[in-house]
Amino acid sequence: MHENTISGGVGEIIEKKSRFIASVAPVATEQEALDFIAAKKKEYWDARHNCYAYIIGSKQEIMRCSDDGEPAQTAGRPMLDVLLSASVYNIVVIVTRYFGGVLLGTGGLVRAYQGATKAGLDASVLVEQRLGRELTITSDYNAYGKIDYLLREHAVPVSASEFGADVRLDVVIDADLYDSLPTEIANVTSGNALLSWGDYVRYGYDAEKIIIFEKKT
Repeated sequence: MHENTISGGVGEIIEKKSRFIASVAPVATEQEALDFIAAKKKEYWDARHNCYAYIIGSKQEIMRCSDDGEPAQTAGRPMLDVLLSASVYNIVVIVTRYFGGVLLGTGGLVRAYQGATKAGLDASVLVEQRLGRELTITSDYNAYGKIDYLLREHAVPVSASEFGADVRLDVVIDADLYDSLPTEIANVTSGNALLSWGDYVRYGYDAEKIIIFEKKT
């Protein structure tokens, strides 16, 4: 089962001299969303407002938003409405406003925050969301080349690697490879590779980087 979701991106608009910067990121948990918001508030510490909205869970189990000092219902909720209209989840957007000296009024604020959020989504990349499972492969250096060849042949992304006394590879494999890939690895390594299964995940692959959207043990 494959779905589409949004990866990270940054969009910006100018409205009556005020600068609105929308930062978008994929998140798997509410804590990841809060950490992203905190990081952006630190980055844009000198801004007048840092308003945000996020949705966690395929059934929108968690939805939060904040006006961060703007008049009630003029920033966070309109931003959340844009995310809901886009049918995306496990996503956070924070819109940073640098005040330009001209008041926008409630209607103007709603349009500006929604416009910035749309700009952030437009600047993001649509990523195919897939079902898979994490797998850690440990082998000696003699077997590494054969394993690497198999992973490339099946387009299996490597999320992390460690080259010490042995080689350790953290990968994510699609559901249709659960049975066949371990067998192929065992065959080419004469059963000497150690395989350790991890969490089931929803994941995407963007610019040679694995994005984990959701985990389930």
